[in-house]
Amino acid sequence: MRYFKMNGCGNDFVILDARSRGSLPLSPAQARAIADRSTGVGCDQVIAVERSIRGDAYMRIWNADGGEVDACGNAARCVAWLLMEEGGAASRRIETPAGMLYAERAGEKLITVDMGSPLLRWEEIPLARVMDTARLDYAIDGLSAPGAVNMGNPHVVFFVDEVGATDIAAIGPKVEHDPLFPQRANVGFAEVQAADRIRLRVWERGVGLTKACGTGACAAVVAAHRQGRAGRAVGVAVDGGILQIEWRAGDDRVLMTGPIELEASGDLPASWA
Repeated sequence: MRYFKMNGCGNDFVILDARSRGSLPLSPAQARAIADRSTGVGCDQVIAVERSIRGDAYMRIWNADGGEVDACGNAARCVAWLLMEEGGAASRRIETPAGMLYAERAGEKLITVDMGSPLLRWEEIPLARVMDTARLDYAIDGLSAPGAVNMGNPHVVFFVDEVGATDIAAIGPKVEHDPLFPQRANVGFAEVQAADRIRLRVWERGVGLTKACGTGACAAVVAAHRQGRAGRAVGVAVDGGILQIEWRAGDDRVLMTGPIELEASGDLPASWA
């Protein structure tokens, strides 16, 4: 099977073109084998591009631990670019378990994706109990009052004075597996540097600390704006680059613009799966 190794701001993927098969029901063990950086291709997420009736393609996502998830913004940009290059189009519609995503070119290797409207009610995150999601009544290891946002997957965002001084490797797993988050959580650590600039690192559920998280960047801007810390159009600096995020007031849609990189392509050896 044809694969593409790609990344969006350093968040890397193995993308498998399964459209000729119709679908690709990978087992958790197969996904882990492909994602393994020692014996497989190595990536944060494994992506299958399948046939879609409603869109140009259907995107399925497995984290490096083999768990299947509903959304990945950086992967959506990479898949959209592949589809655009293939057909010479300026836009594409990608169906995902979290809904339909509309993507368009913003430059040669720059893609904008409409990530939809954020889900903000406690049961939509979801949380285990009723709580104000703008400022959760939650504290851990000196951090408190994070915002919670669902951008196709659950996020909790802590605002810190200095991201570099935060022990993300210690705090992230604790929050990810806290009973407050029945579907686990992606954990963001955001340093608001200006109304239009945020420095962000994200502990992704099932993956760990990554160089970028597209849905995490969207969640950080939504959470920061809800707490009066930032505006609606923000440049989010992640370890692998900068994502431009806009939470539009008129239609409540979140737009994410960022770069993609094609690292390699080839045929997937049977030993990797």
